[in-house]
Amino acid sequence: MHPKEFKKTKNGTGHLTHLSLINSELFIDVDFTKHAVINSLIEDSNNLCYVLYPGKESVNLNTENIETYGKQLVIFLIDSTWPCSVKILRLSKNLNVLPKLSFTHTKSSQFKIKEQPKEFCLSTIESTLTVIELLQERGMEKLEQGAFEHFLDPFTSMVEYQIECAARLKGEQVRFIRRDE
Repeated sequence: MHPKEFKKTKNGTGHLTHLSLINSELFIDVDFTKHAVINSLIEDSNNLCYVLYPGKESVNLNTENIETYGKQLVIFLIDSTWPCSVKILRLSKNLNVLPKLSFTHTKSSQFKIKEQPKEFCLSTIESTLTVIELLQERGMEKLEQGAFEHFLDPFTSMVEYQIECAARLKGEQVRFIRRDE
């Protein structure tokens, strides 16, 4: 997580994602090159590490399987604005050299209180759910039916709460318009 995201709010989608995943860890910095825990994950021969980040060389989870060869799949998610995530990757040499994962989708972000820079952009928690669904679909995860059915509930509640607060502040009904409306 970029420090700006951490300082901005304690209930952002990166925080919600971390709190919603039992086996996740949250690290705050811009340059993770010398980060001991991250480097130990990357260097562990039992792990197969990727960074979730779009690009031409990214493995698209919609169309490609990841052969883990019995290793534990470790996916690094960057929680930041797009410009700050570019900076994190540029400075974090250890993350930048890892293979990238991406996906294509037809979803629109439900982050109605924040305009996404492009229509294909999702929040961190929405992207995480998409990755989990694709890993399950492609047989790379073995999850119980409905295990993540309510994964976005805290996110949805947070967005609704913030919309209600904004409406009370303005003393009127506030409506956020998505690009696809």
